[in-house]
Amino acid sequence: MLAAYQEATVVFAYAGFGSELDTAALLRRILGDGKTLLMSRVQKEIGRLQLHYVSDLDELAPGIWGIQEPDPQRCPKAEPDALDLVVMPGAVFDTRCGRIGYGAGYYDKLLGGLAKRPYLVAPAFDLQIVGEVPMEPHDLRLDRVITERREFVCQRK
Repeated sequence: MLAAYQEATVVFAYAGFGSELDTAALLRRILGDGKTLLMSRVQKEIGRLQLHYVSDLDELAPGIWGIQEPDPQRCPKAEPDALDLVVMPGAVFDTRCGRIGYGAGYYDKLLGGLAKRPYLVAPAFDLQIVGEVPMEPHDLRLDRVITERREFVCQRK
């Protein structure tokens, strides 16, 4: 168990979709451990994510692209300021904790301007690990990438 997870009270995580790692068990664990779970809705028209409190996985509904998102009628909006830990999706990762998402920069925009940077971790399949991904100045490096075979822990700058 990650120390960052054990210490966290507010966790922002995602619902795995398509060929992504299935995060349903992780989401249930977060709720079962009594932590505050935040999940996001994509606001494509403004290119941002909106966070919502989720207290039960039954509060999720297919959103844009069919991804399970919080139902805004059932899940109150939340602000990212209190985040302790973020479980991030990605298409490709590298051994220096670089990440390529899906091209819209939603996570970098949401997390990049926070006064207190939360711990950033990504669960991934080993086949998603490459030698190096191109990083731009606004791209956030993760603190840890965990696959079924290995783990990469990186120092923050």
